[in-house]
Amino acid sequence: MYAPLPLDPTAPPVTINLFSDTQTRPSRAMREAMLDAEVGDEQLGLDPTVNALCARVAALLGKEAAMFLPSGAMCNSVAILTHCRPGDEIIAHESAHIIEAEGGAPWALAGARVHGLHGARGFFTPDDLRASLRAPSRYSAPQTLLEVEQTSNLGGGAIWPLDVLQQLAGIAHEAGMATHMDGARLMNAVVASGIAAADYAAPFDTAWIDFTKGLGAPLGAVLAGSAEVIDRAWRWKQRLGGALRQAGICAAACLYALDHNVDRLAEDHANARRLAAGLAGIAGLQVETPETNLVYADVAASGRSPNDWAASLRAQGIMVSVMGRTRLRLCTHLDVTAGMIETTIAAFTAIN
Repeated sequence: MYAPLPLDPTAPPVTINLFSDTQTRPSRAMREAMLDAEVGDEQLGLDPTVNALCARVAALLGKEAAMFLPSGAMCNSVAILTHCRPGDEIIAHESAHIIEAEGGAPWALAGARVHGLHGARGFFTPDDLRASLRAPSRYSAPQTLLEVEQTSNLGGGAIWPLDVLQQLAGIAHEAGMATHMDGARLMNAVVASGIAAADYAAPFDTAWIDFTKGLGAPLGAVLAGSAEVIDRAWRWKQRLGGALRQAGICAAACLYALDHNVDRLAEDHANARRLAAGLAGIAGLQVETPETNLVYADVAASGRSPNDWAASLRAQGIMVSVMGRTRLRLCTHLDVTAGMIETTIAAFTAIN
């Protein structure tokens, strides 16, 4: 899915990094907050900064409890392990991150298979979900978990409509399934839509937010749910080696991000719209209109492969993602300025 070019010692330094919003670097102010953090043993509940972060995210998502984890992928794994048993089935979109980019973790760790549903922009409908449900039978895998990704990465950063999420979760719960939201870019959806994070998370038994993407922290994600679910999730955190000790140093970066880097996501969205508009005027590129900070360009009609495009851009110090056989992804974030957007559009134009 993600295909960075091989390292080339002769290539110029990367000056514009549109590869992913995971490429953000902590600012000096964020580093100073980390330096000043009060710390303790996180595993024993004695790190006040981690405790403050978990309490804040639980409130943000409207949940009773939360836990701090190193990454969003680990949040997904811990949630899946908590909700599922070996042989269970998870229902998600066919392009979901848990299928495409987590090393087969649901199968390898939980022994659960993921049934991927079709649908444009990373979405499926309530009718699609109903059609995928089976009557309980000793002959088929128990369908135990519904998973959605907000925003939909491979769907172009598209935002799931709240009413659809509510309908999907209602159908799943009526069928006896648990529900989980992969909130890797949930705060992008919040800023773009004006809908509160707690409203998006409300229909889901577990949800998490990532601090390493547009929020700019070097690591960290927080998984939230009921007190009972998070208590069970702690056993899986322990089994996976997730004791973080004096993790307040890292949690302080996440608290700083909540204070300073949420509202400014709107700048990333504006930069993405400008980038998409500029690329749309280049012959051979089919550009999807972004809702948030992800810009996808299909290069099939250009006569060049996405790898060729990426290599030509990399030679100019610009790094982008290759997504599949025909698409490039360009991701705006806090280290990408409006001027860099104009430089990138000019670079595409010159290559063409």
